[in-house]
Amino acid sequence: MIFDDIIHSIAEGESEETLELTKQALAQGFSATSILEKGLITGINIVAEKYRKEKVNVPEVLMATHSMHAGLSVIEPILTAPTKKGLGKIILGTVAGDLHDIGLSIVKAMAMSAGARIIDLGVNVTPKKFARAVRKEKPDILMISALLTTTMSVMKDVIVELEVQGLRKDVKVIVGGAPITDAFAKEIGADYTFEDAFQFRDFLKENLSKLLTSKRNSS
Repeated sequence: MIFDDIIHSIAEGESEETLELTKQALAQGFSATSILEKGLITGINIVAEKYRKEKVNVPEVLMATHSMHAGLSVIEPILTAPTKKGLGKIILGTVAGDLHDIGLSIVKAMAMSAGARIIDLGVNVTPKKFARAVRKEKPDILMISALLTTTMSVMKDVIVELEVQGLRKDVKVIVGGAPITDAFAKEIGADYTFEDAFQFRDFLKENLSKLLTSKRNSS
């Protein structure tokens, strides 16, 4: 099955192969969402799990991430087609001091598949930069990522900055990353955290329209 080939190409860090296989899957009639979930995300999740168990090193993870991005570049225009827009706006980024984007890439892809409009601030984002983006874009959701235990505390700084600037009440804050727990999310004043990208996707599908309705009614 072509999904298995995509998963294998990501595990091997073969960007060109992932790109071509993704094109082939589309040509064979598979939907962009199924390619995303059964191929690209499954592949990168396997690599991420191996990294957590210290079975692969950072360069291998980076190569796998680049491969997933190659496949994502093929289906991203379909996932963000005009017919799917209007289902909310999400800003996402990895906190200052953290250059990891593996989790961010997965979540971004999931959010696009749910029909949300995405503004990706990238990695190493300062609290003030997050706040500036929230003020300018007025998103429905702000997603903050951290993969390192040493950068987790910056998430709290982001939320404090939003409060100081009077922006916190107008946006739902979701925090995520390997070291993030429910207890930590509550402690820093975040609204939600999720165990994995699929849980997040299900949340979006069930709740994004409710969040938008409630936001409009309160404004």
